[in-house]
Amino acid sequence: MTALSSLPAWQTTLSQAAQLRSIDLRQAFASDPDRAQRFSLKACGILLDYSKNRVDDAAMANLFALARATGVETKREQQFAGAAINITEGRSVLHTALRAPAGSVIDVDGANVVPQVQDVLARTAGFAEKVRTGQWLGHDGRAITDIVNIGIGGSDLGPFMVCEALRDFGSKQLKMHFVSTVDGWQLATVLEQLNPATTLVIIASKTFTTQETLTNAKAARQWLVNTLGDESAVAKHFVAVSTNAEAVSAFGIDTANMFGFWNWVGGRYSLWSAIGLPILLYIGETHFRAMLAGAHAMDQHFKSAPLEQNLPVILALLGVFYINGMGASTQLISPYNQPLHRLPAYLQQLDMESNGKSVRLDGQAVDYHTGPVIWGEPGINAQHAYYQLLHQGTELVPIDFIAALENPKSSLEHNTILLANFLAQTEALMRGKNEAEVRAELQAQGLTGEALEQLVPHKVFGGNRPTNTLLLDQLTPSSLGSLIALYEHKVFVQGVVWGINSYDQWGVELGKQLAKTIEAELRDPSIQGKHDASTNRLIDYVRKALN
Repeated sequence: MTALSSLPAWQTTLSQAAQLRSIDLRQAFASDPDRAQRFSLKACGILLDYSKNRVDDAAMANLFALARATGVETKREQQFAGAAINITEGRSVLHTALRAPAGSVIDVDGANVVPQVQDVLARTAGFAEKVRTGQWLGHDGRAITDIVNIGIGGSDLGPFMVCEALRDFGSKQLKMHFVSTVDGWQLATVLEQLNPATTLVIIASKTFTTQETLTNAKAARQWLVNTLGDESAVAKHFVAVSTNAEAVSAFGIDTANMFGFWNWVGGRYSLWSAIGLPILLYIGETHFRAMLAGAHAMDQHFKSAPLEQNLPVILALLGVFYINGMGASTQLISPYNQPLHRLPAYLQQLDMESNGKSVRLDGQAVDYHTGPVIWGEPGINAQHAYYQLLHQGTELVPIDFIAALENPKSSLEHNTILLANFLAQTEALMRGKNEAEVRAELQAQGLTGEALEQLVPHKVFGGNRPTNTLLLDQLTPSSLGSLIALYEHKVFVQGVVWGINSYDQWGVELGKQLAKTIEAELRDPSIQGKHDASTNRLIDYVRKALN
């Protein structure tokens, strides 16, 4: 494959970034009245204003040229067509098929996968409806009141994030609980609140062998059997999202209540599949299908819109500009709606597990930075925590500000203050406050002389801090679906530009392998493993505490 550094558009990107590092965004707006309009775009109910970035027309034009030179359009076609673009695992990447309308044709190995997708969706939706309406009864004939989802990674982060984001659309009869960590405290804390006779547990593990998930599942099973006193109760209180029918049946789950998905669905892209069963149970089929429709609308926008008018492409290229051209190592996600409080954690996995790579598709080491560290919290809280670093620190941190205009549960007073802060922060980060402004402000407060001069440098804000503003009309199942799909496609585009495989995750394997070895050593002191001196000493220290 062609080395990225050999592309003229890449070299131009780096040189333009060096020049624009010191752009005066205040002056850019003052000299160009159309800047805000030209650098903004709306699609799928999401307005993106990217005018407060360190870019100009020439830089954006070159970034689009870079996308074309690296094959974004071709790769996009291949992904949607079902080509095996995950080359290290020989798999298609078709989370987009999970939200394709019935009647669509998407072939994988000569077979249309859409009918399979629709069949699983119908089965999961039918099951969810029985639980939601009280038709599904537990072992002693009572309806379900609590759902416990046991999973990890994408089997937890996606459903948890969506259920939190769409609480206004959730069932009033069902309470949702999510267990992921193998720290037994989490499971115990959840179960001690619940009545097993009215609890339904979802075990989300494709292979039904994931250690953390199965450890929690077995403990939950024992809790249920011990309390209800009957092994047969398991079939009425446990279901599985898995493809391992033998293991599911051995656990005591009726395989009629096992819901599968496919190897072309990556875990961090799986909330649209049967992994989304907790979402279906909570918000119901109508709202779930609305979420799928919103994601599909963004799929179609990404697939068909010219690069210059394409939301995911623009976000992706801006990220490349900062990561590779200006050395930004992190990206902040700052949602200003409390229901989106789990979105940054969800996007951490989506982005960092996808593009945290140092090897190109051809096996050669990259000589440039790839995926950034993704982090964030709800914006209002963050303003009183780490925004100090964003305004006056030495790190360049590009930020995505996300908010919904309408907030049905919030009073006009609350929503006005919320959105005022949302808008003010992007302006403050862009314009800053220069020395002359600080001096005039302090003088107006009556400060003079040495006291004034000592304080001035501490109150100067450099400004020119880049932000994207994403405004949703309202946070609904449809708009949330579009927002999630937007970021999925953004990650894909960046992976294509960097020439890496965004769809494998070998980096999670080594720690798991070593953990199995160390676990055996912790259980049996006679086993002496071959580790470094530090690890050997720590194993001995922990083993004494455990035994």
